[in-house]
Amino acid sequence: MTHSKPLKFPEAFSLKGENVLITGGGTGIGLAVAQAMHEAGARVVLVGRREAELAAAVKGLGDSASYVVHDITVYDQASGLVARITKEHGPVTCLVNNAGMHLKKPAIDTTPEEMQQVMSTHIFGAHALSRAVTPGMIERKHGNIIFMASMASLFGIPFVVAYAAAKSAMIGMIRTMATELSQHGVRVNAIAPGWIDTAMSRKAFEGDPGRKSKIVSRTPMARLGEPSDVGWAAVYLTAPAAKFVTGSILPVDGGVSMGF
Repeated sequence: MTHSKPLKFPEAFSLKGENVLITGGGTGIGLAVAQAMHEAGARVVLVGRREAELAAAVKGLGDSASYVVHDITVYDQASGLVARITKEHGPVTCLVNNAGMHLKKPAIDTTPEEMQQVMSTHIFGAHALSRAVTPGMIERKHGNIIFMASMASLFGIPFVVAYAAAKSAMIGMIRTMATELSQHGVRVNAIAPGWIDTAMSRKAFEGDPGRKSKIVSRTPMARLGEPSDVGWAAVYLTAPAAKFVTGSILPVDGGVSMGF
């Protein structure tokens, strides 16, 4: 059995040479991931539907950042998107499936159409893009695919049946893909953020004043996380430091998933 040359800091956490496609990268956690990866030396390409947000994000990031307006739920255009990014910015070496949508509604009132809409983004859109980037990664024997999982796939959280179903399905997809792809040098992992202080979480707290205090009281660190906490976790999972990590679901949650 041969061993690679021991890693040294800071090379172990450097993303120099990585070309990262981040869906939903214009705001919130996606933007925080872009900022951290860019800081670690990667080129980042942000993908989303709202050009103004993407343009503002890229302007803030500066050099080695760009964007493409694209709706990931248009599945048959996934390969075209990856081909365009490869031509204009180089091969995609890391895909961050971050784009998502939330639906707060009782399960009995959630329609099949609403279930389909949520699944279209979190599962079908993410799978289509993962499928599009994988052949190139296999050919180069190097690649990373990161998904954003959720506490909703671990706990029974009321009024998010579509979101919880999508995130639970995602975990199965991650583990299957990791099993199939790891032998080809492609690692597949996920981050499961706890309650992070973002515009989406603040919206979720609207009209429910007790919800935030309940969440904080159940979090051992007794606070919400920051988007950058998730960003740096994504850097780790992509970096050489994590070269023997695949199929993992990394909680970034202030300890809430430990339970008590």
